[in-house]
Amino acid sequence: MQDYTEMRTAESPDHIWLVEHMPVYTLGQAARPEHLLNVGDIPVVQTDRGGQVTYHGPGQAVAYCLMDLRRARIFVKEYVFRLEQAVIDTLAGFGVRDARRKPGAPGVYVTHQGDEAKIAALGLKIRNGCSYHGAALNVDMDLQPFLGINPCGYAGLRTVDLATLGVHVDFEHAGQALAAQIDHQLGHRATGQGFSR
Repeated sequence: MQDYTEMRTAESPDHIWLVEHMPVYTLGQAARPEHLLNVGDIPVVQTDRGGQVTYHGPGQAVAYCLMDLRRARIFVKEYVFRLEQAVIDTLAGFGVRDARRKPGAPGVYVTHQGDEAKIAALGLKIRNGCSYHGAALNVDMDLQPFLGINPCGYAGLRTVDLATLGVHVDFEHAGQALAAQIDHQLGHRATGQGFSR
């Protein structure tokens, strides 16, 4: 991602890369050590994205969005809004109708068993007007590792996935649906989409 962003020219195409990670905790630039509670043997990796700490693992669709925001004439706040809307629209397509934003806390949230729970995280880096990193949607994953951290820096923040909400969808189908919604929100600018595991 970083290499592609560094080498971009004004003509470089935008891409959405769909990835499924092995278990890993990632630290954003604002991460604090006290948000790592009990990471066990899961690797912890420092990244250059914004935000705090999160977990990535099997069963989570991560969409890395490599976009030239200057060329698209999209400001960062609007970009975050559009990524969140893409997740909300993806979830609505799977019958999850209460997905929403939370002021001051990027990502997408739903109600589960009467409590608010995070189902998708966002983390971005903007360099020279171009974005990388992106959105992570919990599809059907082991949620236990989220208990080893304060997700996104919030103590006690619950996390949930589509499977826990009773939505059993093929992982690749969920990822492709997310990529299509992101592409739609960004004006069909992405020329490349593909899955990597």
